[in-house]
Amino acid sequence: MSAWIGATMKLIRHALIVGLAVATAGLSGCAGNSNNQEKTSTPEKSSTVETAEAPGKSGAILIRSGPFVSGEHPTTGGAQLVKQNNQNRLELNQVFATSTSGPDLVVVLHRSADVISTTTPPAYPINEGDYVLLAPLESYEGAQSYPIPANINLDEFQSVAIWCRRFNATFGSATLK
Repeated sequence: MSAWIGATMKLIRHALIVGLAVATAGLSGCAGNSNNQEKTSTPEKSSTVETAEAPGKSGAILIRSGPFVSGEHPTTGGAQLVKQNNQNRLELNQVFATSTSGPDLVVVLHRSADVISTTTPPAYPINEGDYVLLAPLESYEGAQSYPIPANINLDEFQSVAIWCRRFNATFGSATLK
């Protein structure tokens, strides 16, 4: 129960930080590219309509999205599944960040909607067969995009996770709604 409360508090804190960043950008006139405001918006706002255009992506259709919840290590930001030019992609947003203390970090799609609550702390291990590996994590922070092979049925996967393969430790996960 305390892990759930801690995860909820982290999610609320993250939402407040992102909300403040969006409000500040709006008040300051968003110096620079007008897409900056779209990239810092919270994923929950754009995920209510399955056919909505993905923020900052011309012609991209948002499929599902959600915010990260920390597991073994602090992980923040959001993830979204998008379809553009008949290619499904998983995108981590501009405010994505995770710990640099793990070797062999990878991005996986997971069958469970809530990887963190269905695993055991502190490592939050996952089982073979419950996930599909997309790629090694490109960077510990910032916007990233990962192609999803055409043979992957997205309906079978309800979340994304940042996972340390070597130690079977889930750094964080995001339920995709």
